[in-house]
Amino acid sequence: MRLRGVGRRYGLGGPWVLRGVDLEVPPGSLTRVEGRNGSGKSTLLRLLAGIDAPSTGRITGRPATAYVPERFPAELPFSALGYLTHLGRIHGLSRAAAVRGAGEWLERFGADGYAGTPLAELSKGTSQKIAVAQALLAAPGLLVLDEAWTGLDQAARGVLDTAVAERVADGGAVVFVDHDPRRLAGAPDRVLRVAETRLVPVDTDTREAPGTAVPPDREPAPPGGRAPAPAVPGPSASAGERPSPAGARPGQSTAPADAWVRVEAEGAPGAELPAGLPGGAVREDGPAAHGGGSAPAGPAGPVVRLTVCAAHSDALLRTLLTADPPWHIRAVTTVACSLAPPRSALCAVGPRNTPPSSP
Repeated sequence: MRLRGVGRRYGLGGPWVLRGVDLEVPPGSLTRVEGRNGSGKSTLLRLLAGIDAPSTGRITGRPATAYVPERFPAELPFSALGYLTHLGRIHGLSRAAAVRGAGEWLERFGADGYAGTPLAELSKGTSQKIAVAQALLAAPGLLVLDEAWTGLDQAARGVLDTAVAERVADGGAVVFVDHDPRRLAGAPDRVLRVAETRLVPVDTDTREAPGTAVPPDREPAPPGGRAPAPAVPGPSASAGERPSPAGARPGQSTAPADAWVRVEAEGAPGAELPAGLPGGAVREDGPAAHGGGSAPAGPAGPVVRLTVCAAHSDALLRTLLTADPPWHIRAVTTVACSLAPPRSALCAVGPRNTPPSSP
Protein backbone atom coordinates (compact mmCIF):
# COMPACT_ATOMS: atom_id res chain seq x y z
CA MET A 1 0.00 0.00 0.00
CA ARG A 2 1.35 3.43 -0.94
CA LEU A 3 0.47 7.02 -0.09
CA ARG A 4 1.89 9.65 -2.43
CA GLY A 5 1.57 13.37 -1.70
CA VAL A 6 -1.50 12.74 0.47
CA GLY A 7 -3.10 15.69 2.20
CA ARG A 8 -6.35 16.16 4.09
CA ARG A 9 -8.27 19.22 5.15
CA TYR A 10 -11.90 19.69 6.12
CA GLY A 11 -13.92 22.26 4.24
CA LEU A 12 -12.96 24.27 1.19
CA GLY A 13 -9.99 26.42 2.15
CA GLY A 14 -9.82 24.94 5.64
CA PRO A 15 -6.48 24.43 7.42
CA TRP A 16 -4.47 21.38 6.40
CA VAL A 17 -4.54 18.57 8.95
CA LEU A 18 -2.08 16.50 6.89
CA ARG A 19 -0.06 17.51 3.88
CA GLY A 20 2.54 15.94 1.61
CA VAL A 21 2.41 12.50 3.22
CA ASP A 22 4.47 9.82 1.44
CA LEU A 23 4.30 6.37 3.00
CA GLU A 24 4.60 2.71 2.13
CA VAL A 25 2.92 0.06 4.26
CA PRO A 26 4.44 -3.30 3.29
CA PRO A 27 2.95 -6.70 4.18
CA GLY A 28 4.10 -8.12 7.49
CA SER A 29 4.96 -4.71 8.97
CA LEU A 30 4.06 -3.16 12.33
CA THR A 31 3.93 0.64 12.44
CA ARG A 32 3.30 2.85 15.45
CA VAL A 33 2.03 6.40 14.88
CA GLU A 34 2.69 9.07 17.49
CA GLY A 35 1.83 12.72 17.88
CA ARG A 36 0.18 15.20 20.17
CA ASN A 37 -3.57 15.16 20.63
CA GLY A 38 -5.08 16.99 17.67
CA SER A 39 -2.01 16.55 15.49
CA GLY A 40 -3.83 14.42 12.88
CA LYS A 41 -3.11 10.83 13.96
CA SER A 42 -6.73 9.71 13.72
CA THR A 43 -7.10 11.47 10.37
CA LEU A 44 -4.10 9.52 9.06
CA LEU A 45 -5.55 6.23 10.32
CA ARG A 46 -8.92 6.94 8.70
CA LEU A 47 -7.15 7.61 5.41
CA LEU A 48 -5.21 4.36 5.70
CA ALA A 49 -8.40 2.44 6.49
CA GLY A 50 -10.32 3.98 3.59
CA ILE A 51 -12.86 5.56 5.95
CA ASP A 52 -11.81 9.00 4.75
CA ALA A 53 -10.60 10.17 1.33
CA PRO A 54 -7.57 12.41 0.77
CA SER A 55 -8.10 16.01 -0.33
CA THR A 56 -5.01 15.69 -2.48
CA GLY A 57 -2.61 12.92 -3.47
CA ARG A 58 -3.21 9.22 -4.09
CA ILE A 59 -3.53 6.02 -2.06
CA THR A 60 -2.96 2.80 -4.01
CA GLY A 61 -2.65 -0.90 -3.29
CA ARG A 62 -4.88 -1.01 -0.20
CA PRO A 63 -5.44 -4.66 0.81
CA ALA A 64 -8.52 -6.01 2.59
CA THR A 65 -8.66 -3.66 5.57
CA ALA A 66 -10.23 -3.67 9.03
CA TYR A 67 -10.42 -0.68 11.36
CA VAL A 68 -11.02 -0.17 15.05
CA PRO A 69 -12.14 3.45 15.58
CA GLU A 70 -11.35 5.55 18.62
CA ARG A 71 -15.02 5.41 19.62
CA PHE A 72 -17.30 2.45 18.94
CA PRO A 73 -20.92 3.31 17.96
CA ALA A 74 -22.71 1.00 20.39
CA GLU A 75 -26.25 2.22 19.56
CA LEU A 76 -26.78 -0.35 16.79
CA PRO A 77 -29.76 -2.76 16.45
CA PHE A 78 -27.72 -5.95 16.88
CA SER A 79 -26.75 -8.41 19.54
CA ALA A 80 -23.00 -8.88 20.00
CA LEU A 81 -23.02 -12.14 18.01
CA GLY A 82 -25.38 -10.72 15.37
CA TYR A 83 -23.16 -7.69 14.84
CA LEU A 84 -19.99 -9.74 14.51
CA THR A 85 -21.69 -12.15 12.11
CA HIS A 86 -22.96 -9.24 10.02
CA LEU A 87 -19.49 -7.63 9.88
CA GLY A 88 -17.94 -10.99 9.04
CA ARG A 89 -20.26 -11.26 6.04
CA ILE A 90 -19.31 -7.72 4.98
CA HIS A 91 -15.65 -8.76 5.19
CA GLY A 92 -16.41 -11.58 2.75
CA LEU A 93 -16.82 -14.59 5.04
CA SER A 94 -19.53 -17.17 4.51
CA ARG A 95 -22.27 -17.09 7.11
CA ALA A 96 -21.00 -20.28 8.74
CA ALA A 97 -17.44 -18.94 8.86
CA ALA A 98 -18.65 -15.61 10.23
CA VAL A 99 -20.66 -17.28 13.02
CA ARG A 100 -17.77 -19.58 13.87
CA GLY A 101 -15.22 -16.76 13.87
CA ALA A 102 -17.47 -14.50 15.94
CA GLY A 103 -17.84 -17.20 18.57
CA GLU A 104 -14.10 -17.83 18.66
CA TRP A 105 -13.21 -14.16 19.15
CA LEU A 106 -15.92 -13.64 21.75
CA GLU A 107 -14.43 -16.56 23.66
CA ARG A 108 -10.84 -15.29 23.30
CA PHE A 109 -11.85 -11.92 24.71
CA GLY A 110 -13.85 -13.48 27.53
CA ALA A 111 -17.10 -12.03 26.18
CA ASP A 112 -18.87 -15.20 25.03
CA GLY A 113 -21.38 -14.77 27.84
CA TYR A 114 -22.63 -11.61 26.10
CA ALA A 115 -23.21 -13.16 22.66
CA GLY A 116 -26.96 -12.58 22.81
CA THR A 117 -26.82 -9.20 24.57
CA PRO A 118 -27.89 -6.11 22.55
CA LEU A 119 -24.95 -3.82 21.85
CA ALA A 120 -26.71 -0.90 23.54
CA GLU A 121 -26.76 -2.83 26.83
CA LEU A 122 -23.06 -3.72 26.91
CA SER A 123 -20.58 -1.98 29.17
CA LYS A 124 -17.96 0.25 27.55
CA GLY A 125 -15.30 -2.38 28.13
CA THR A 126 -17.31 -5.18 26.53
CA SER A 127 -18.31 -2.90 23.64
CA GLN A 128 -14.61 -2.28 23.01
CA LYS A 129 -13.99 -6.03 22.88
CA ILE A 130 -16.68 -6.31 20.21
CA ALA A 131 -15.12 -3.42 18.28
CA VAL A 132 -11.75 -5.17 18.26
CA ALA A 133 -13.22 -8.60 17.49
CA GLN A 134 -14.99 -7.35 14.34
CA ALA A 135 -11.68 -6.12 12.96
CA LEU A 136 -9.91 -9.43 13.58
CA LEU A 137 -12.63 -11.71 12.22
CA ALA A 138 -11.50 -11.99 8.62
CA ALA A 139 -7.70 -11.84 9.15
CA PRO A 140 -7.35 -8.55 7.21
CA GLY A 141 -4.32 -7.69 5.11
CA LEU A 142 -4.23 -4.29 6.86
CA LEU A 143 -5.33 -3.81 10.46
CA VAL A 144 -5.71 -0.20 11.64
CA LEU A 145 -6.07 0.36 15.38
CA ASP A 146 -6.93 3.78 16.82
CA GLU A 147 -6.53 3.60 20.62
CA ALA A 148 -7.95 0.06 20.43
CA TRP A 149 -6.53 -0.94 23.82
CA THR A 150 -8.34 1.84 25.67
CA GLY A 151 -11.20 0.44 27.73
CA LEU A 152 -9.98 -3.17 27.61
CA ASP A 153 -9.14 -5.03 30.79
CA GLN A 154 -5.64 -6.42 31.33
CA ALA A 155 -6.47 -9.88 29.96
CA ALA A 156 -8.13 -8.46 26.84
CA ARG A 157 -5.16 -6.15 26.20
CA GLY A 158 -2.95 -9.24 26.24
CA VAL A 159 -5.25 -10.97 23.75
CA LEU A 160 -5.02 -7.98 21.42
CA ASP A 161 -1.22 -7.86 21.76
CA THR A 162 -1.11 -11.51 20.73
CA ALA A 163 -3.55 -10.95 17.86
CA VAL A 164 -1.38 -8.13 16.50
CA ALA A 165 1.69 -10.37 16.60
CA GLU A 166 -0.26 -13.13 14.82
CA ARG A 167 -1.41 -10.77 12.05
CA VAL A 168 2.13 -9.55 11.40
CA ALA A 169 3.55 -13.09 11.49
CA ASP A 170 0.92 -14.15 8.92
CA GLY A 171 1.95 -11.36 6.56
CA GLY A 172 -0.61 -8.73 7.51
CA ALA A 173 0.30 -5.08 8.08
CA VAL A 174 -0.72 -3.37 11.32
CA VAL A 175 -0.74 0.38 11.95
CA PHE A 176 -1.69 1.56 15.43
CA VAL A 177 -1.98 4.51 17.78
CA ASP A 178 -2.00 4.08 21.55
CA HIS A 179 -1.65 6.55 24.42
CA ASP A 180 0.69 4.20 26.29
CA PRO A 181 4.23 4.46 24.86
CA ARG A 182 5.02 1.04 26.34
CA ARG A 183 2.41 -0.66 24.15
CA LEU A 184 4.13 -3.33 22.07
CA ALA A 185 7.45 -1.85 23.18
CA GLY A 186 10.31 -3.00 20.96
CA ALA A 187 7.99 -4.74 18.48
CA PRO A 188 7.21 -2.08 15.81
CA ASP A 189 9.32 -2.09 12.65
CA ARG A 190 9.10 1.69 12.67
CA VAL A 191 7.65 4.60 14.59
CA LEU A 192 6.25 7.64 12.79
CA ARG A 193 5.25 10.99 14.24
CA VAL A 194 2.59 13.39 12.97
CA ALA A 195 3.82 16.95 13.50
CA GLU A 196 3.00 20.24 11.77
CA THR A 197 0.80 18.41 9.20
CA ARG A 198 3.74 16.17 8.20
CA LEU A 199 4.59 12.53 8.84
CA VAL A 200 8.19 12.08 9.99
CA PRO A 201 10.11 8.96 11.05
CA VAL A 202 11.28 8.64 14.64
CA ASP A 203 14.79 7.30 15.21
CA THR A 204 14.08 4.86 18.03
CA ASP A 205 17.81 4.48 18.74
CA THR A 206 18.34 8.17 19.51
CA ARG A 207 14.82 9.37 20.27
CA GLU A 208 14.17 11.43 23.36
CA ALA A 209 12.64 9.54 26.24
CA PRO A 210 8.83 9.78 26.06
CA GLY A 211 7.59 12.40 28.48
CA THR A 212 10.58 14.74 28.16
CA ALA A 213 9.84 18.32 27.31
CA VAL A 214 9.58 19.25 23.64
CA PRO A 215 10.36 22.88 22.74
CA PRO A 216 7.19 24.71 21.65
CA ASP A 217 8.80 25.70 18.35
CA ARG A 218 9.37 22.05 17.39
CA GLU A 219 5.75 20.93 17.39
CA PRO A 220 3.32 23.87 17.44
CA ALA A 221 -0.39 23.29 17.74
CA PRO A 222 -2.08 22.32 14.47
CA PRO A 223 -4.06 25.13 12.77
CA GLY A 224 -7.24 25.69 14.72
CA GLY A 225 -6.23 23.08 17.31
CA ARG A 226 -5.57 23.18 21.01
CA ALA A 227 -2.23 24.53 22.19
CA PRO A 228 0.25 21.69 22.74
CA ALA A 229 0.87 20.29 26.19
CA PRO A 230 4.29 21.01 27.67
CA ALA A 231 5.29 17.35 27.46
CA VAL A 232 4.78 14.45 25.09
CA PRO A 233 2.47 11.86 26.72
CA GLY A 234 4.41 8.93 28.03
CA PRO A 235 6.58 7.70 30.87
CA SER A 236 9.77 9.67 31.38
CA ALA A 237 13.00 7.72 31.61
CA SER A 238 14.72 10.88 32.79
CA ALA A 239 12.35 11.13 35.75
CA GLY A 240 13.34 7.89 37.39
CA GLU A 241 12.07 5.10 35.16
CA ARG A 242 14.18 1.97 35.20
CA PRO A 243 15.25 0.11 32.06
CA SER A 244 12.82 -2.45 30.63
CA PRO A 245 13.38 -5.90 32.15
CA ALA A 246 14.86 -8.49 29.85
CA GLY A 247 12.25 -10.75 28.31
CA ALA A 248 9.32 -8.36 28.77
CA ARG A 249 6.45 -9.30 26.48
CA PRO A 250 5.14 -6.79 23.92
CA GLY A 251 2.43 -4.66 25.57
CA GLN A 252 3.54 -5.61 29.08
CA SER A 253 4.12 -2.65 31.37
CA THR A 254 7.83 -2.12 31.82
CA ALA A 255 7.52 0.36 34.67
CA PRO A 256 8.62 -1.17 37.97
CA ALA A 257 5.84 -2.04 40.39
CA ASP A 258 7.02 0.62 42.87
CA ALA A 259 7.16 3.39 40.23
CA TRP A 260 4.65 6.24 40.16
CA VAL A 261 2.86 7.70 37.17
CA ARG A 262 1.77 11.33 36.93
CA VAL A 263 -1.17 12.12 34.64
CA GLU A 264 -2.06 15.65 33.55
CA ALA A 265 -5.60 15.80 32.22
CA GLU A 266 -8.01 18.47 31.03
CA GLY A 267 -11.77 18.16 31.17
CA ALA A 268 -14.56 19.84 29.28
CA PRO A 269 -15.78 23.17 30.70
CA GLY A 270 -17.50 22.51 34.02
CA ALA A 271 -16.40 18.85 34.15
CA GLU A 272 -15.66 17.12 37.44
CA LEU A 273 -13.41 14.15 38.08
CA PRO A 274 -15.15 10.75 37.92
CA ALA A 275 -15.98 9.41 41.36
CA GLY A 276 -13.79 6.66 42.79
CA LEU A 277 -10.61 7.06 40.77
CA PRO A 278 -8.71 3.74 40.84
CA GLY A 279 -5.54 3.12 42.83
CA GLY A 280 -6.05 6.00 45.25
CA ALA A 281 -5.01 8.61 42.68
CA VAL A 282 -3.76 11.79 44.37
CA ARG A 283 -4.55 15.31 43.17
CA GLU A 284 -1.39 17.38 43.33
CA ASP A 285 -2.61 20.80 42.21
CA GLY A 286 -4.75 21.63 45.17
CA PRO A 287 -6.03 19.86 48.28
CA ALA A 288 -5.20 16.15 48.36
CA ALA A 289 -8.31 14.54 46.95
CA HIS A 290 -9.48 11.78 44.72
CA GLY A 291 -12.80 11.01 43.07
CA GLY A 292 -15.47 13.74 42.73
CA GLY A 293 -14.90 17.41 43.43
CA SER A 294 -14.13 20.40 41.32
CA ALA A 295 -10.84 20.92 39.54
CA PRO A 296 -9.15 24.26 38.89
CA ALA A 297 -10.19 25.83 35.63
CA GLY A 298 -7.83 25.80 32.63
CA PRO A 299 -8.05 27.62 29.31
CA ALA A 300 -10.69 25.23 27.95
CA GLY A 301 -11.84 23.50 31.13
CA PRO A 302 -10.60 22.08 34.44
CA VAL A 303 -7.01 20.82 34.52
CA VAL A 304 -5.75 18.32 37.07
CA ARG A 305 -2.51 16.51 37.79
CA LEU A 306 -2.96 13.07 39.33
CA THR A 307 -0.32 10.68 40.64
CA VAL A 308 -0.90 6.95 41.04
CA CYS A 309 1.13 3.78 41.49
CA ALA A 310 2.22 2.43 38.07
CA ALA A 311 0.23 -0.76 38.64
CA HIS A 312 -2.98 1.33 38.51
CA SER A 313 -2.01 3.78 35.75
CA ASP A 314 -3.86 1.93 32.97
CA ALA A 315 -7.02 1.81 35.07
CA LEU A 316 -6.75 5.53 35.84
CA LEU A 317 -6.28 6.44 32.17
CA ARG A 318 -9.16 4.20 31.17
CA THR A 319 -11.43 5.86 33.75
CA LEU A 320 -10.56 9.34 32.48
CA LEU A 321 -10.80 8.46 28.79
CA THR A 322 -14.14 6.66 29.13
CA ALA A 323 -15.75 9.31 31.34
CA ASP A 324 -18.77 11.15 29.94
CA PRO A 325 -17.52 13.52 28.62
CA PRO A 326 -14.03 12.03 28.31
CA TRP A 327 -11.01 13.86 29.73
CA HIS A 328 -8.19 15.02 27.42
CA ILE A 329 -4.86 13.44 28.48
CA ARG A 330 -2.21 16.15 28.17
CA ALA A 331 0.79 14.24 29.52
CA VAL A 332 1.66 10.92 31.18
CA THR A 333 4.99 10.77 33.00
CA THR A 334 6.68 8.13 35.14
CA VAL A 335 8.25 9.83 38.16
CA ALA A 336 10.78 8.80 40.75
CA CYS A 337 9.47 7.89 44.19
CA SER A 338 11.12 11.02 45.56
CA LEU A 339 8.84 13.09 43.26
CA ALA A 340 5.62 11.30 44.27
CA PRO A 341 3.21 13.00 46.70
CA PRO A 342 4.36 12.90 50.34
CA ARG A 343 2.76 10.52 52.79
CA SER A 344 0.75 13.34 54.32
CA ALA A 345 -1.06 13.85 51.00
CA LEU A 346 -2.34 10.29 51.08
CA CYS A 347 -4.13 10.35 54.41
CA ALA A 348 -7.52 10.56 52.70
CA VAL A 349 -7.00 7.44 50.62
CA GLY A 350 -5.37 5.16 53.15
CA PRO A 351 -2.02 3.35 53.22
CA ARG A 352 -2.40 1.42 49.95
CA ASN A 353 0.31 2.35 47.41
CA THR A 354 1.95 4.83 49.78
CA PRO A 355 5.28 5.82 48.22
CA PRO A 356 8.53 5.66 50.15
CA SER A 357 9.56 8.78 51.98
CA SER A 358 11.65 11.23 49.98
CA PRO A 359 15.39 10.80 50.58
